[in-house]
Amino acid sequence: MKHRIDPTVDCVFKALLGSEENKNLLIHFLNAVLAPPPARRITSVTLLNPYSDKDFLSDKLSVVDVLAMSETQVRYQIEIQLTVYRGLPERMLYNWCDLVSSQLREGEGYETLRPVHSIWLMGAILWKERDAFHSCFELWERENGWELCQGGGIHVLEMLKWNRKEVETELDRWVRFFKEGKELDDEALPEYMNTPEMRQAMETLRRFSEKERAYHVYRKRLDYLRQQRSMASNLEEERKAKEAAQRRAREQERRAREQERRAREQERRAEEERQEKEAALRRAAEERREKERLLALLKERGIDPGALED
Repeated sequence: MKHRIDPTVDCVFKALLGSEENKNLLIHFLNAVLAPPPARRITSVTLLNPYSDKDFLSDKLSVVDVLAMSETQVRYQIEIQLTVYRGLPERMLYNWCDLVSSQLREGEGYETLRPVHSIWLMGAILWKERDAFHSCFELWERENGWELCQGGGIHVLEMLKWNRKEVETELDRWVRFFKEGKELDDEALPEYMNTPEMRQAMETLRRFSEKERAYHVYRKRLDYLRQQRSMASNLEEERKAKEAAQRRAREQERRAREQERRAREQERRAEEERQEKEAALRRAAEERREKERLLALLKERGIDPGALED
């Protein structure tokens, strides 16, 4: 190929799995991820938003996922996500719920809802505390494993966690292709790429590499994504700086409150000491007055207080 092409760049990714000429690749990929039993394997799909290179000539394009529907009306969404940010899991859930709810038309009952499977290929690690690269979230009861309904689910493929030495499944093959695709030489492909599907996938990369219009779309999208990542990085840095400033402000406020509390405590103790001294002085004065009264009383009675002391 004239140029190395990264299959995770959104326009290439959508051409691979979202174009009419590659529908067999989409079917193969879906079966690899969902791993249905033989009797329920996906055999045909209809693309709901097929790939068109004209769409990617505008930097304002934001909808780059692949949407498809099987002959049984099951919906599939596939999206490539190269960065991680706060709220991403919630976005996954929201998108899945939106695809489920958007099926209903006026007058239709809930029983007409069909399953929706969302598949997210991650170019970054989302959950550092988990080792598995494939996480599947479905509607199951926790203790007994009962299924609420056949609603589909959300699949998250954290490709950086895939580190197997050998390709054991078709899903392994796809993940390795997406991880290593930009480094592959189409004239010396590794053994794991020696399948009809992978050779067809490489042919898609070759078209982006050698056709001037396709490569222009690729370069335009690559530059756009770099800008977006740079902006996202700057926003993340600004967010972290803002949070750090807020933490410092909270710490300063905490210290100010602590100093104020200590000052009040010192004032309280000083006041207690003052009151204790005043009380002691009052007691001493009362004792002195009482002594003087007793002395005066003794004198009135002709008793010498000094004699009493002797």
